[in-house]
Formats: sequence, structure tokens, C-alpha cells
Amino acid sequence: MVDKPGTLHGVGVGPGDPELLTLKAARLIANASVVAYLAANGRDSTARDIAKACIPATAEHVVIDMPMRVERGPGERAYDAGAAAIAERLKQGRDVIMLCEGDPFFYGSFMYLFARLAGSYPCAIVPGVTSMTASAAALRRPLSARNEVVKVLPATLPEDRLREELMTAESAVLIKVGRHLAKVRNILGLLNLSSRAHVIVKATHGDETVTPLPDITENHLPYFSTILVYAGAEAW
Repeated sequence: MVDKPGTLHGVGVGPGDPELLTLKAARLIANASVVAYLAANGRDSTARDIAKACIPATAEHVVIDMPMRVERGPGERAYDAGAAAIAERLKQGRDVIMLCEGDPFFYGSFMYLFARLAGSYPCAIVPGVTSMTASAAALRRPLSARNEVVKVLPATLPEDRLREELMTAESAVLIKVGRHLAKVRNILGLLNLSSRAHVIVKATHGDETVTPLPDITENHLPYFSTILVYAGAEAW
């Protein structure tokens, strides 16, 4: 190892629109000698695609192939391998820019690499625009106002827990909906909240869509989908 190891930068690149990169994120990426990012099931990386205009042609790419499985074992092994690859560059004194969709610490995969590396190497976090706030902008409605409370709820929660949380929600952001749409739709229907919910798919991307939940006929949503629910919240 060199006298001074490199720094791992967890850089949020936002929800999709490259113009939502922060100035700090763009500067770090533009000066990167090593960029790292996840690629789910061998597909192209969304984070890399968002930031591609800023990545130098000379930068080394560390691609972490992430198997998208329900069981945790394959993902844990992928994080172990990714952390080891990043550590090799850090030992050489090279900074590594880890590209993170949205914000690194808002349900971001970066947290698992941070947990493996932060005890041994310098780490810095660059916040990014979240899909949650991007979805509110797409809907053109505030998430909350005055003393209203916003709940962020993963749709992967057990049905009873999800229903309990929504029963007391003034406004709610449902993430990780995907294959859990049928469960979410059923709960919102039982709580008479379907008409107060909107589905935002691929917020800030060129093919962004905003649709009232009752108009959605499918039982699955794309990965980049968010549902905003205004149970008792006012618009302002």
C-alpha cells in the first residue's frame, strides 16, 4: 500500500436527467481516474449512463455485476467482490468515484460498499437528487406542507405492516413497487386511497410517465417506479 490510500467517493448522480447532476458530482466525475458502478444482471448501468458525458475517456471502469435475486447470498458475494476490486485501487493511492443512482444513502446500494470499506479507507459522500423529490416535481405537487408528515415506505414490507403505516399516513412515498403492485393496489383500495395515488415511472427520464393509480391496469411496474399517496395532505 502507498503512504496515502485513495478516497472512495460515493457520488449521487440523481434519478435520470444528467442535468440534475450537482456541480460537485460533475467535477469529481470529470476528474476521475477510476469510476465504479453496479450493472444489474449484466445489463448496462443506469448510473453510468446518466454520468457518461462527464466520464473521462481515460478513466478505468470497475463494473460490479449485481445479480438481482430475492435471496441475499449472491448479492452479498457481489458486494464482497466489488469492495475488493475498489480496495485494490485505493491501496494504490487512486481515488475511486462510485456512481450511485439517486442519492448514495437513500436506499442506495453504495451503503453496502461503504460498510465494507469505510473502516479501512477514507470515504466521502456526495448527495444526489432522489427519485422521491423528482417524482413530486413530475406530479407538480409538494410532498408535504406545514406540519404534515411524509412516510417513505418500501412496497416490499409485509402486507399488514404496509397497511398499518398507510392508515396513519398524511402523505406517503411508496418505493420498490415493481412486482408488489398488486399488493399495494389492494391495500390502497381497502383504505379508499386509490384515487389519491399517482404512479410516476422513470422520473426525469425522457420517457417519464405520470399516471393516476386507477388508470394502471398492469400488475407489475418497471423498476424505476414510485407511487405518491396523499391520504390527508393538502397541496400546499
